[in-house]
Amino acid sequence: MRTTERPEIISEVFGDPANPPLLLIMGAMASMLWWPEAFCRKLAGAGLFVIRYDNRDTGRSTKSKPGEPPYTFDDMADDAMHVLDDHGIGKAHVVGMSMGGMIAQLVALKHPSRVVSLTVISSSPVGIDTSGLPGTTEAYMEHSAEGAKVDWSDRGQVVDFIVRDARAIASTTHSFDAAGIRAFVEQDYDRSGGFLSATNHFMLKGGAAWKGRLHEIAAPLLVIHGTADPIFPVEHGEALAETVTGARLIRIEGGGHELHPDDWAEMSAAIIAHVQAG
Repeated sequence: MRTTERPEIISEVFGDPANPPLLLIMGAMASMLWWPEAFCRKLAGAGLFVIRYDNRDTGRSTKSKPGEPPYTFDDMADDAMHVLDDHGIGKAHVVGMSMGGMIAQLVALKHPSRVVSLTVISSSPVGIDTSGLPGTTEAYMEHSAEGAKVDWSDRGQVVDFIVRDARAIASTTHSFDAAGIRAFVEQDYDRSGGFLSATNHFMLKGGAAWKGRLHEIAAPLLVIHGTADPIFPVEHGEALAETVTGARLIRIEGGGHELHPDDWAEMSAAIIAHVQAG
């Protein structure tokens, strides 16, 4: 594991540095661990140099005071480039999930010369009007509202809520491993020293300079989206793919807002093929 600066961003690599680099950007409140190690090793085994990292306010990266994030989405796009800098990488294939998918879109717009290809998973297009698209499901909105009642400094309450959250966004076709998820969330909580600062991600601003410019993305784009995603319904992925010329959309049938092990084969094959084509 290697450490970066400006702020301190912790990253981890898998595979041979001589192979094409693949940078993974995770979503809101999620440390690098939400890119499962086995999934990273699967990609590395296919001949990629895989890099995952803790976004600001997650994992072991720099934490800010809760409620007052001194950074924007644009800064998080720059963080991704700093991770590449710290590994001596000029340009990479970039994969982002959920909020990480939005950051990845900003990376492709703001730093086009450094993005060989772009893959966006379970996300929504940035800088365009999405008000006409289906919104977050009512069931998930009800669950999410419960987060306001959680004492985010209380380990037990937080772990319970995140486990419920994982169930709420899960695939409708695959089994849900409640015990495995709980053990994982406990591990992530303890490694991160709690999730209080991570709630800053829901207060972030930025990206305004790129409004209406999504079509400018030049990197080959692959969109992967579950058909049962309760946070960003699949129409968000469809809109993204329709906005960027030449983009390809893969629908994960019954897929939720997650990286379920039963979907890894399909997802990794699509990413690997996209990287090789790019």
